[in-house]
Amino acid sequence: MEKVLELMRLGQRLKEELRHSWLPAGRRESVAEHTWSVALMAMAIEPHLSTEVNMEHLLKMIITHDLVEAHAKDIPLFYTMDNEEARALKLQNEMRAIEQIRDLIGGESGKAFYNIWLEFERKETYEAKVATALDKLEAQIQQNESDIRTWLPIEHQMVFMLGQYTDFDPALDELRKQVEAEGEKKLIAANIDTEVLKNPQMQRDFED
Repeated sequence: MEKVLELMRLGQRLKEELRHSWLPAGRRESVAEHTWSVALMAMAIEPHLSTEVNMEHLLKMIITHDLVEAHAKDIPLFYTMDNEEARALKLQNEMRAIEQIRDLIGGESGKAFYNIWLEFERKETYEAKVATALDKLEAQIQQNESDIRTWLPIEHQMVFMLGQYTDFDPALDELRKQVEAEGEKKLIAANIDTEVLKNPQMQRDFED
């Protein structure tokens, strides 16, 4: 029971660890709020998925995958997208964090946390792919709700980069299209040229 309490104290940090995303109320979202939203999405989308999903396993994966950020902190995707060194350092720090969590919990339970986190990172199983897709979609849903003045230029482009995470399942891809459409509507309202953002070659020409 002491280990359970220690793990809960660790998890409490996620209520204070802030993500880059902003809420409509004008404050940044916590990692804990993001995790809850992803779990809610999983429950809502389950009946529509093309393949039967192990819901208990999926929810465990969603709850576990960001737990490492209690130690390693939240690093936005755009910091590591085109930076191999930053990506390697992030993985190194997160591996160290999940090993600390495994050792904190101990025994078979600790190994289970460790293994489910690794499964998410490898993105080979159906549950891991669904968890990853929901993680990315939730982030964009939250972004769509925020004041566009908080968006970085790279986040304009990221609206149209979600398909790589959802194209394995028709339901997830349909949800992606709706999330993308909401993001595009927000960009157009801010007089941002979405045709450039949707076309990688046009984007490169524009930047040149």
